[in-house]
Amino acid sequence: MSIDVTLCGEGIALVTVAGELDVETAPQLRDRLADQIRGGRRHLLLDLSAVPFMDSSGLNALLKAHDATGRAGGSVCLVSPAPVVRRILDLTGVSRTIASLDGVDAALAHVGEGA
Repeated sequence: MSIDVTLCGEGIALVTVAGELDVETAPQLRDRLADQIRGGRRHLLLDLSAVPFMDSSGLNALLKAHDATGRAGGSVCLVSPAPVVRRILDLTGVSRTIASLDGVDAALAHVGEGA
């Protein structure tokens, strides 16, 4: 799995994840997201378009980031999740908790609206 971080404005980070998000890789993502929050990024845009598989460990990493950003007055927004990942988010109800939008521009607009 690879994780790339791009700063998109004050307090906003685009985190692009590629590869499987599972019990072996979720701790790495959880740590990188926690680092961003500690670094002052309140809004995390997670590009999951290149994630072909996600298990409950990956869901847990997303929910922990959602809780942490919420406590900081921010948010998590999922960007273009792959169809298999979107199905998992829908089946588990996570899609009702964490916003999921198509494209970085839509996610940035969502954050700009006070998500």
